[in-house]
Amino acid sequence: MSNVENLSPQIIRRVSKDLNELITDPPEGIKVSVNDDDITDIQAYIEGPVFPNVTAGTPYAGGVFKVKLCLGKDFPQAPPKAFFLTKIFHPNVAKNGEICVNTLKKDWKSDLGIKHILLTVKCLLIVPNAESALNEEAGRLLLEHYDDYSQRAKMMTEIHALSAKSIKSGDVESSSDGPTAKKHASDKKVAAEKKKILKDKKRILKRL
Repeated sequence: MSNVENLSPQIIRRVSKDLNELITDPPEGIKVSVNDDDITDIQAYIEGPVFPNVTAGTPYAGGVFKVKLCLGKDFPQAPPKAFFLTKIFHPNVAKNGEICVNTLKKDWKSDLGIKHILLTVKCLLIVPNAESALNEEAGRLLLEHYDDYSQRAKMMTEIHALSAKSIKSGDVESSSDGPTAKKHASDKKVAAEKKKILKDKKRILKRL
């Protein structure tokens, strides 16, 4: 539900300015999608962080995750709510996609902009916080069995996230789930094999 009518013209101008800056000068690995009919409905694509010159990056490397920010009627006095629309295995993301991070809770300040929020969400992909876990299983694995946590997170990324190439080329879809690149006829065999691999990984996930 739109909250545009509940926000003052000053706040709407501020949000619009934030979004325009994100479009003209986007942070690395973040692409914003603007809803012209509802400025309080903010969606963005965040690329899983990759560390230069390091072979073992984050378990989210290579994937692009769709995120949604919902500005309430009390924004900016109250923080927006943030959700991952792409399925992800992460301690600070609930099964419904809700994101738990101090910036959007006790550390919220009314002068924080949309860019800061999105960068904070991206940082969560680098440094998860097991102490404020919404996904208790992910939090436990992160602390006690990191290799198992990393493997599970990587598998979810491969199954559900968009390709990292899509954010660089601007070819991102509105779908919240799964690799959505168009397949050419010559790629049918490769696509079929990939589909089988993903199906096998989903079967493995169900057993975990």
